[in-house]
Amino acid sequence: MKRLSIIIITLLSLLSVSARTICGEVRSDNDSTAVIGASCRLMSGNQFIDGITTDANGNFELSTSIKGAITLRISMTGYNPTEIVIDSDKNINVGTIYLSASGLLNEVQVTANTLTDVKGRTVIFPSVADVKASSTTISLFQKLPLNGLDANPVNRSISVDGGTPVILINGIPSTIDDLNGLQPKDIAKIEFSRITPARYADRGNNGFLNITLKKRNDGGQVYIWGRSAVNTAFVDGNMRASYHQGPSQFTLSYNPSWRNYHDVFDNSTESYIGDDFRVNLEEHDRNPFYYHTHNVMAKYDFSPNINTLFSATMRMTPFFNKSRSLANTLDSFLGDYENINLNKGKDLTPSLDLFFKRDFNDNNSLEVQLVGTLSANDYRRANEYLFSDGSISEYIMDVDSRRRSLISEICYSHQFSNSTSLSAGYQNTISHSTNTYLLSDYKPVLTENNNYVYARFGQQLGKLYLSLSTGAKLYWIKNDLNKRHFVRNLSTVQLSWNISKMWNLAAAFQYSPSIPSLSALTDYPQQLSPYLISNGSPDLKVSQNFMYQLMPSFQYKKFNASLLMNYRNVADFVMDDMFYLGDRLFLSQSINAKNSHAAWANLNLKLNDIRGFGVNLNLGLSHYRTEGTDWSHKLTSFNASINLWWNKGPYTISYWRKIPGKYLSGNYVGKDENGDALSFQYQPDKHWSFNASWMYMFDKKGTQYPSWGYSLVNPYYKERYIKNNGNMVVLSVSYSADFGSIFRSSRRSLNNSDNNTSLLKR
Repeated sequence: MKRLSIIIITLLSLLSVSARTICGEVRSDNDSTAVIGASCRLMSGNQFIDGITTDANGNFELSTSIKGAITLRISMTGYNPTEIVIDSDKNINVGTIYLSASGLLNEVQVTANTLTDVKGRTVIFPSVADVKASSTTISLFQKLPLNGLDANPVNRSISVDGGTPVILINGIPSTIDDLNGLQPKDIAKIEFSRITPARYADRGNNGFLNITLKKRNDGGQVYIWGRSAVNTAFVDGNMRASYHQGPSQFTLSYNPSWRNYHDVFDNSTESYIGDDFRVNLEEHDRNPFYYHTHNVMAKYDFSPNINTLFSATMRMTPFFNKSRSLANTLDSFLGDYENINLNKGKDLTPSLDLFFKRDFNDNNSLEVQLVGTLSANDYRRANEYLFSDGSISEYIMDVDSRRRSLISEICYSHQFSNSTSLSAGYQNTISHSTNTYLLSDYKPVLTENNNYVYARFGQQLGKLYLSLSTGAKLYWIKNDLNKRHFVRNLSTVQLSWNISKMWNLAAAFQYSPSIPSLSALTDYPQQLSPYLISNGSPDLKVSQNFMYQLMPSFQYKKFNASLLMNYRNVADFVMDDMFYLGDRLFLSQSINAKNSHAAWANLNLKLNDIRGFGVNLNLGLSHYRTEGTDWSHKLTSFNASINLWWNKGPYTISYWRKIPGKYLSGNYVGKDENGDALSFQYQPDKHWSFNASWMYMFDKKGTQYPSWGYSLVNPYYKERYIKNNGNMVVLSVSYSADFGSIFRSSRRSLNNSDNNTSLLKR
């Protein structure tokens, strides 16, 4: 028996010694990023030897004792497979293998989403089934298991935890119009995080979204999409064309939108309560509004080699709006009277974005960017009160605002190894704004100098990934009457643990101050009604935001589940409040309350491609508490959304329903926008798509926005609803065509325009 054991051990040792290893890394030839989850298999003829998937850095290692020639086969959803014949009997490192993205979606034979957690971000490769059942990018995002992300097909918007996320397309900061201009079949990979990265932490966004497009083998692309409601004035469009010639790529896009709604209603009851005065108001308004916007973008990319890119983007965003309010007011002090409120505005914001990137080698890169913006905003408001005794009071706010700004950034990134990375950068925003109040000829000049320097360190420790980032914000602002300097820190800690292929656990802490805007600090009182005066507050303090998150997730075949547990504490919370000035006048002004607490849990459940059926369910429970000097309020709320769909061949039927939740901010309670839609989609070929949707079904009031306030000085309840949206039937059509050879390899930073404003509107 002893001899037999010695023989077995000897044979195993010999086999171990004779075994050879094959290792390497897999990257995308589109943007040189690691391809995670790629299948790596060793084959001897048709015989399977060994297999593994690439890790978070795209690395793999296989072993075999078979001598002679073997074949390494690598495949991944959205990429063309590749094979390498290995003749050597020794250990071999095949180096970096670049996979090219597949040009046609129907070549990919994958039925479930490939989802994983990489360096604190959720990375998902959309499945064929989900893409096939989606006519637009928004409808695709409705089907993805991304906890905290809300995709609204009615207004074609995306939000993360109620805020606007940073949107990147191939690493390029982009707008929601850019995202809506994409086709689902062109999306290869999506990176998502509820935590805004350090590089973008100074912008006031919620969350992060980076979309990687498939590398195409055609010379250009044309995409046209449009929709219109049958029973109301509702039109949206998107036209995009791109073409590649040699080292140059040209892109043009135009995104118009038009609304003309007449059945918009506001009903409210409120009181103004002072020490020696009280008035009760009941108001019933009809508020028709009209707007049209035209977003135009022209972009030129020049890439003489794989390591160098120059890009220039010109944007023009004209926006025109007009609204009026026809109200009947029951006033306990002044009696009954009519109120006619007219508003109109005109915005024009051209911007030029210049960008340069240089990759010195695989481990070092430098990016430089300049964004210049000129904005002109003309705002007109006339509020007229017609009293029963024939007297008239009028309150006018006519302002012309002009703003010039220049945003610049330089960013350096270094990869010490596949496990360790460091990036650092500096951003600067300088602006000069002039607001001309036409009635008084008051013309304050407001300037800002915002400096932000940041650094981020990432470290992979086995199955754990740790990210540490910090930044310093140095902000100088001044106007004619006051000057303020702010120096604040922004820091984030993230930890992600890939427990197994099915389980992941992530945690995060984030500190981010909220510095008051120029408009909130401007001291210029304006009377809006017989009782109300509005003004900025130059003495506002900076709010201190502390966020704590825990995020477990699970996936098994076609099922995904994720849970977010979140707690936020805000010290010196900024809120709007009301004060009695005396002489029957009240002041509306922003103040610093003690603090605001919020805790919520969100559960996302996703099941897809069960004989063409799929479901994406989101459930949320929130609790809010706010405190002031002599008051406190609490609120608990439930919210949910569900998206169901069924696809068979060229036909898709889907249903989306949102159960809105409430939220508490200081004395204010609001309710999220409601929505539902039943849609029928027909795609006869790869070029055309037709869609018919029934939105706000059986809902005569359409979109509804209830709100109420707990202020002891100004308690109120308000309800707004847009009846035009009720039972709205919307038809849409899209056409796309591809030709030639196109590259999409740029990676950038910064916003493409400066959308800030120095004007306080109420």
